Amino acid sequence: MPHIRIATRRSPLALWQAEYIAAELEKMSPDITTELVKIVTRGDKILDVPLAQVGGKGLFTKEIDEALLDGRADVAVHSMKDVPTQLPAGTSIRAYPERADPRDAIATITGGGLDTLPEGATIGTSSLRRVAQLQALYPSFRFISVRGNIQTRLSKMGTEVDAIILAAAGIRRMGMQDQMHEFIDTEVLMPAVAQGTLGIQTRNGDDAINALVDRLNDTDTVDRTRAERAFLARLEGGCQVPIAAFATLDGDQLTLKGLVGSVDGKIVIRREIIGLRCDGAAMGIALADEVLDAGARPILEALYAEG
Repeated sequence: MPHIRIATRRSPLALWQAEYIAAELEKMSPDITTELVKIVTRGDKILDVPLAQVGGKGLFTKEIDEALLDGRADVAVHSMKDVPTQLPAGTSIRAYPERADPRDAIATITGGGLDTLPEGATIGTSSLRRVAQLQALYPSFRFISVRGNIQTRLSKMGTEVDAIILAAAGIRRMGMQDQMHEFIDTEVLMPAVAQGTLGIQTRNGDDAINALVDRLNDTDTVDRTRAERAFLARLEGGCQVPIAAFATLDGDQLTLKGLVGSVDGKIVIRREIIGLRCDGAAMGIALADEVLDAGARPILEALYAEG
């Protein structure tokens, strides 16, 4: 059985995720051993600039891709919300383990949820997706880009900002859910594409590794993620664009909701499609076309021109 080298970012959350996957692989056989290959990505280095201004896709994945391609690592573990829809040739996301909590969570100076914040409250987030949706609901709120790991962001509350919004999955994985004051319903704040989902990337020709990694797949998570990422791919979006999507399952029926918003919150286009789970990718494309035809095209074109 192989010794598996796992490429990961160095943040506490990324290391937790990589260690979780390492443990899952080691459960498969007493002969399997693992080690983490810790990598600093461009997105990790540039902390003083909002993500939307950094530009380029793969901010948190390019250097990890390179480690996989040049043989320093056998697999890579990603937060799928950070992964571009176009992957380097010769690699693929081989497995999606069971999805964690897909929602966003908020910590506030008031100790309550969004509705408890005062007029003109300052919200810390680096996500244009969150800004676009919340600006539409709370026009008086002001938004400040806050970057860094979870601990760093939370440390700014009460001094630089009145509230911090983070992905619930990361908060729960780090055991910090008690520090959050509301887990925001997806009907209020639609999640990023594949938020809460981990992806395990491998080289296509590594048959022994791929056979092991395949066993980590969760069928529901696979079908939901494929639908959401098909929506994103059609829109040519990345993690720095105000795009959201969320798929749910009821037996074989898949419901996919998608959104594109302007950063000022003045335009938020939401659409929904229902079909069979086996048609998720086609549904994602169809929903994206519907959103584009409803007015998203000029919003996205303006954002891509700025980038």
